[in-house]
Amino acid sequence: MSIGNTLLGLLESGPRHGYELKRAFDEKFGHDRPLHYGQVYATMSRLLKNGLVEVDGIEAGGGPERKRYAITDAGITDVERWLATPEKPEPYLQSLLYSKVVLALLTHRDAAGILDAQRAEHLRSMRILTDRKRQGDLADQLICDHALFHLEADLRWLELTTARLDKLAEAVTA
Repeated sequence: MSIGNTLLGLLESGPRHGYELKRAFDEKFGHDRPLHYGQVYATMSRLLKNGLVEVDGIEAGGGPERKRYAITDAGITDVERWLATPEKPEPYLQSLLYSKVVLALLTHRDAAGILDAQRAEHLRSMRILTDRKRQGDLADQLICDHALFHLEADLRWLELTTARLDKLAEAVTA
C-alpha cells in the first residue's frame, strides 16, 4: 500500500494533524497493521518536502508543536494519478485495490471507474498468459494456470465489489 498516497487522499476532506491522519488511516485501512506515529510523521515530512502538502497551522501545547497539514493542488493531482493507475495484477492485489476503492468513495471519485480500469488490466494480462500457455511446455502451462487462477479470483472480487459498491459507500462514509 502506498502510505503517502493514502494519507494524501485522507487529507482531501480537510486539514488534519498527524495523529488525526493516523487515527483515520487505522480506522479505514489499518485493522491488521496500524501505522506507527513515526511512519506518519516521516511520510508527512517527505510529502511536505515534495510540495504535496503544506502546513496549514501550528499549535503550541504542553509538548511538541502540533502541525496541521493540508493537501496542495499538486497533492490532489498526485492522488488522482495514483487512483487512476491500475495496479499490476498480483496474488494479493485486493488489499491495495480495496484501499483505492475506499479512498475513491471517501473523496467522491468514480470508484466504479477504478474497478472497471482494473478489470480491463486483468483481462489484458489474462489474454497474454493464455497465449503463453498455448505455446508453452507443461511447466510453462502450469505456471500460467497458477497466475490465471489468481487473476480469475481477482476478477470475481472485482465483480462482487462492483455489485456491492453502494453498500460499501454507505459503510465507509458512515
